[in-house]
Amino acid sequence: MLTLRKFLPLFLIAALLLGGCSPQAAAPVQPTESILEPAATLAVTPTQAPTEVPAPAATSTPAGIILPDGLGGEFTLSEPAQRVVSLAPSNSEILFAVGAGAQVVAREDFTNYPEEAVALPSVGGFSGAYDYEAIVGFTPDLVLASPLTSAEQIQSLKDLGLRVMVLPNPTTLDGMYANLQLVGNATGHSSEAEALVLSLQAREKKVLEAIATTTERPTVLYELDGTDPAKPWTTGPGTFIDLLIHLAGGENIGAALTGEWVQLSLEEIIVQDPDFILLGDANYGTTPDMVATRAGWEDLSAVTNNRVLPFNDDLASRPGPRMIDGLEEMARMFHPEIADQLP
Repeated sequence: MLTLRKFLPLFLIAALLLGGCSPQAAAPVQPTESILEPAATLAVTPTQAPTEVPAPAATSTPAGIILPDGLGGEFTLSEPAQRVVSLAPSNSEILFAVGAGAQVVAREDFTNYPEEAVALPSVGGFSGAYDYEAIVGFTPDLVLASPLTSAEQIQSLKDLGLRVMVLPNPTTLDGMYANLQLVGNATGHSSEAEALVLSLQAREKKVLEAIATTTERPTVLYELDGTDPAKPWTTGPGTFIDLLIHLAGGENIGAALTGEWVQLSLEEIIVQDPDFILLGDANYGTTPDMVATRAGWEDLSAVTNNRVLPFNDDLASRPGPRMIDGLEEMARMFHPEIADQLP
């Protein structure tokens, strides 16, 4: 059974923000159940350059800015939002990244970056519920929700007279870039968002060009939760983590599994014998030394070659601009020989 300490990062993301089906309550985790943000299966080669950014969903007209409401409809802001409540950590990161940080008046419980966002008051979310009275008290002209904010919660916010925009769930880096532009347009920072997107695209392109010069593709186990070392949680196909591993010149050993977030048996790990083990649960106390002392893990290539490495899971699981940081970090880990070619 997963202990609370190790299950905590998965619960937080699953129950509210980055991958559960509903933020109302945390459902029991099943081996093939999505427990982080779902993403469609992606067919991208490591030599593929980033494509053009899709047109953002926000539309500016003489009457104002038309935005999606998350329930299949639209609404119009007469001018860019000046008081924003963020209901997802990725939304908070995006708002600050495009230059709208000073316009954010509150956030939910799980925002932990940047520091300026952490200092803002919270409107709840830890238990799956938000403090609607507090949200109304901040007099926001925009509530920025995620696709995992339930339809009931969105409707409740709308019934209180609030404008709610649900930021689309991206399945590619291009989709993430489009979200940056959408938030930039909604908050009056379209030029800053465009500059940010161009900068991120340039960094992505450098990574892909550098990876194209390599010949080896090391195998990678990405550990989400190793509470049960005989059956740790990992990422299957079709997730942003799987995508970043691939773009960074690695091969995710979980890519052949069924389900986006699954448990992998120790027997299969031994058969696959990954070249690298990335500890996505490092922020919650898991260390390379702990992995080396697990029964049956001591002879794995990643362990004997000191390639069990901590990794900040936020850089791979939150669909925001820091995903490019995650891509660069993975590329340096898997291919140190090209480190001087990376930003």
